[in-house]
Amino acid sequence: MKNGKIRLVLIGLLCLTIQAYAQQKLPVRGFCIGAPQVDEVADFVRFIEEELASRQVNVLVLRVDYNYQYERHPELRDEVALSKEDVKQMVEVCQKFNIRLIPQINLLGHQSWHSRLGKLLEVYPEFDETPHVQLPEKYEWPNEDGLYCKSYCPLHPDVHGVVFDLVDEICEVFETDAFHAGMDEVFYIGDEKCQRCSGRDKAELFAGEVNKIQTHLAQEGRQLWIWGDRLLDGKTTGMGMWEASMNNTHRAIDLISKGVMICDWHYERPDKTAVYFAMKGLNVVTCPWRKPANAVLQTRDMFDYRASATVEMKPRFQGMMQTVWSGAGAFMKEFYNKENNATNTAPQCFRTMFEEIESLSSN
Repeated sequence: MKNGKIRLVLIGLLCLTIQAYAQQKLPVRGFCIGAPQVDEVADFVRFIEEELASRQVNVLVLRVDYNYQYERHPELRDEVALSKEDVKQMVEVCQKFNIRLIPQINLLGHQSWHSRLGKLLEVYPEFDETPHVQLPEKYEWPNEDGLYCKSYCPLHPDVHGVVFDLVDEICEVFETDAFHAGMDEVFYIGDEKCQRCSGRDKAELFAGEVNKIQTHLAQEGRQLWIWGDRLLDGKTTGMGMWEASMNNTHRAIDLISKGVMICDWHYERPDKTAVYFAMKGLNVVTCPWRKPANAVLQTRDMFDYRASATVEMKPRFQGMMQTVWSGAGAFMKEFYNKENNATNTAPQCFRTMFEEIESLSSN
């Protein structure tokens, strides 16, 4: 019995040593996915144990939004939502394997999807940046209103009272030291018909919202994570309106707090914008999605940046994070489907990226 206990302790120490070495090579080995539905929690916990932990994943970003039974604002719960007990199961397994668990609620943008409002604007329509834009019965892109997703007005006097209640509660239940605010693909900002935002500099509006959220989180020692696309100049770079900004928010990169973690996503091309963010004094992780070939190049780039950077720049190149734009259940079904031989899928990208990380880490 005594020898058995010693063996378990030694195995635990070995795992911690391997993880510490992996983090030295690449501080962030991340995975981002939609939070599981209630009936998927047990399967997702097993997925964390069997697939994330075995790959030395140390950051898990869960897109929660309104899939939680909020107590401070129960009116904003999804019809079926995770309980505190559901969340604690995920917290426990992540703590067991030293995985930093970071919840996400989309702030500013992504307050609607196609013909459906998100919970915040459904319950609080007064927060809508563009109330004059009506959601169509049948959504199509492009459209005359330039509608992709609605935004809340960052200057509405009551919006942060509600939003920060949600942020605080989700951070507390996830026992986390970081929060992901989304903030990608913000097309509606500083609208000319908004009585508060009209005529204001869009870069200043965007930076003001980032800094307001960061300041709030910092009061409890928490870090803000955001997607990086609105901080890139889509016209000058040729990256366009999706992976970069065409509405002049890109100048906000010089106005936001240097404590913000940038999640730099590029899905169609492995653009090397991590260098740009690092040169601006920001920590950055590179985020692929469903093209394994791109993920390999992006991973190699990240290792090269860290190997060749100055002492000042190296710590800003934080690592890699696989993104999944489906719910946990759909991803797991695809991941475990042995008959699926498609190449350009999120599961295959996930496998390939971590294989490349392991290969480069062993050199």
